[in-house]
Amino acid sequence: MRKDTRENNDGNIDGNGDDRTAPPGADTPGFNLRLWRHFAAIAKPYWRSQERWRAGGLLALLVGLLLVQTACNVLFNQETGEFTSALAAGDSARFWASIRRYTALLVAAVPLYALYYFVRDTLGLRWRRRLTEQFLARYFHRRAYYRLSMAEDIDNPDQRIADDINSFTQQSLYFSMIVLGSVIELIAFAGVLWSISHALVYFLLAYAVVSTWFTGTVFGRQLIALNFRQLQREADFRFSLVRVREHAEPIAFLHGEAREMAMMQRVFQTVYANFQRVLRAQFKLNLFQYAHSFLMALLPTVIIAGDVLSGDLEVGRAIQATGAFTAILSALTVIVEHFEGLSRFSAGVERLHAFSEALDGQTPQGEPAPEPVPQIRTMPGFELALERLTLLTPHRERLLIRELSLSVQPGEGLHIVGASGAGKSSLLRAMAGLWNAGSGEVIRPAGLDMMFLPQQPYLPLGDLRCQLTYPQTGHEVSDEELLQWLERVNLPTLAVRFGSLQARQDWAKVLSVGEQQRLAFARALLAKPRYLLLDEATSALDTGNEAQLYGQLHGLSITPVSVSHHPALLQHHAWVLELTGDGGWTLHEAARYRWSL
Repeated sequence: MRKDTRENNDGNIDGNGDDRTAPPGADTPGFNLRLWRHFAAIAKPYWRSQERWRAGGLLALLVGLLLVQTACNVLFNQETGEFTSALAAGDSARFWASIRRYTALLVAAVPLYALYYFVRDTLGLRWRRRLTEQFLARYFHRRAYYRLSMAEDIDNPDQRIADDINSFTQQSLYFSMIVLGSVIELIAFAGVLWSISHALVYFLLAYAVVSTWFTGTVFGRQLIALNFRQLQREADFRFSLVRVREHAEPIAFLHGEAREMAMMQRVFQTVYANFQRVLRAQFKLNLFQYAHSFLMALLPTVIIAGDVLSGDLEVGRAIQATGAFTAILSALTVIVEHFEGLSRFSAGVERLHAFSEALDGQTPQGEPAPEPVPQIRTMPGFELALERLTLLTPHRERLLIRELSLSVQPGEGLHIVGASGAGKSSLLRAMAGLWNAGSGEVIRPAGLDMMFLPQQPYLPLGDLRCQLTYPQTGHEVSDEELLQWLERVNLPTLAVRFGSLQARQDWAKVLSVGEQQRLAFARALLAKPRYLLLDEATSALDTGNEAQLYGQLHGLSITPVSVSHHPALLQHHAWVLELTGDGGWTLHEAARYRWSL
């Protein structure tokens, strides 16, 4: 999920439903070449993956079933005309023979129709699985999830992965089969209709061209843009509800119900206002679509009525002509009939393509090149050093640190102090490679040789064992050893309290903040990184527990780099870095430093 719902920071969330944004990079949204390029860019990897042969086989089976469906439709139409003509002629034998053929065809066709939908949805599910795996891999590659959480142009990545991918795969097959089926029906029924009435063929060609052009021109641009914004605003509303659930306790402590309710109403108002616009646009589209559907039933009968009334054409042949006309016109006006769904689908394609480009770190055309960022260089061994490091606030409006150069040798801890807002936590994030505003270089050990402990620990979903071993995988640790680590951080009864190390809880709710901090510290001690970055990581602990935890770092050859307002921690560090908040800094020996903050 993204950082937060933007509440009137840029004038976007208000009560009048003003347009917030158009599809990224889409000055003229619609069914154009750009949309098809975006669709192909998302779809192509699956059809070139290792699953392409199985996917191709399912697609071939799907097309085969579609051909059988069309053949059955032609036969159904033929037999319908046949028994209608038999009834009109009073021919009993002809009528019952046609009914028997129709029944046999029905018995054979029903399971084939059911199999068609099963194969289509199975292929869609497989495609969704593969595409979701690909997007998740890119989402976690090089911390793209973190980079996107700081970006304002890509909202709700969770919704794009969970919902947009599902819609993309299912609707891609749905609309592809509709278009292919329309082409097949056009070919299959064209001969039938031409043999009955040339005038119907000429009329429906002209009618199809005019109605399709009218639909795309009048409704296309507006409805696609509105559906794009609706997807975005629905996701904003859902995220806001999740945010309240995740922060239920502080909201309750602060009696923030009225404020949260007011904010939620403003967010929902944008959903409501935009959907009103969608409904108005769909109302106009529905007027046209229903007029179109009723005309489809009426026009062929009117055109051939003269031949039927004069006796030149059997009633059954007229029924066949009407069925063929309807099938061909549906094929030719497929966009008209499915325009509402196609507009939502195209909006989803635009959102998914924008997300895909953001994962790749591409800068949209016309935007300035990205600003310089601190460079990260990993070195063999266990050295942590900063070279001419300059840090700015995320939007580069304020200088935090100017040209800081220092090295933290193994065993020589660094204590970072300074007033609130001076850049202490920002410096830790720069050391971890998470800061994107500034310049200079950070030299650091690779991988898990550096670990970060925030003030509010992250406790992932899983059992108690998982809390201790996260994020390591494949690292077997015995229960006895894990229990010893819990004892070393003064949590000796934690496993017993919840039943065992396999107990699963919502740990952020059942443990106090102090217990969470000690549990996270046990995780760090177990991992034994060379450098441990601590951002107020013991703020909820008493002096005794804090001293006990820090006292174990030296014995495990873990070098602490700490941000803290506790003077007692100076004894566990060799150096103190004091930040002034205006870019200035001074480095002191911890033994001689006099706390003045």
